[in-house]
Amino acid sequence: MNIEVWSDLVCPWCYLGKHRLESVLHEFPSDVTLTFRAFQLDPSPVPQPIPIKQAMAEKLGNPERADQMFTGVTAIAAAEGLTINFDRAILANTFDAHRLVAWAATQDLQLMMIDTLQQAHFEHGIDLGSHHELARLAGAIGLDEEAALAYLESPAGTDAVNADLAEARELDITSVPNLVVDRKFAIQGAQESSVLRSALEEIARRGFAPL
Repeated sequence: MNIEVWSDLVCPWCYLGKHRLESVLHEFPSDVTLTFRAFQLDPSPVPQPIPIKQAMAEKLGNPERADQMFTGVTAIAAAEGLTINFDRAILANTFDAHRLVAWAATQDLQLMMIDTLQQAHFEHGIDLGSHHELARLAGAIGLDEEAALAYLESPAGTDAVNADLAEARELDITSVPNLVVDRKFAIQGAQESSVLRSALEEIARRGFAPL
């Protein structure tokens, strides 16, 4: 079974969805190849880092509604052992962070790089739009920090990220997380672990026929 997951690094539901998927696959009986694909919820440039709570309040025009959204997802994540601290999280354009993930993938460290970037964003308020911070995080998982910075300062990895974004458009993916299994089945959203497990078991059983 081949699972491709389109997700964005600063999407809390993607953070939760990845956690649930990995917990299900840990005990899943079938052989699974897992690959994460780049997606940007908002490709707009972010000239200066600003608190994500401030940005969302301005976007919605309603700080109370924004707080309710943040409180809800924080509680759901906490119930599954994940820490999300929106008081520290920084708004960032994630294109370069996705490029870094593509580079890490060439060294078999895609999942570890994603884990590190998500934790940095959601727990520690690290700006994922900063090349220096991204390079430092690459170094934290054993990659060459100087090489990572040189990579980020170049256009390397741009084609890989753009290819993922283009495929998302071709597959009509407009929200994330979005799982595509064997290029025949789609599972949308951060489904509960039990629901996700049942869906994957059914796909494994019926692999030849769409659900």
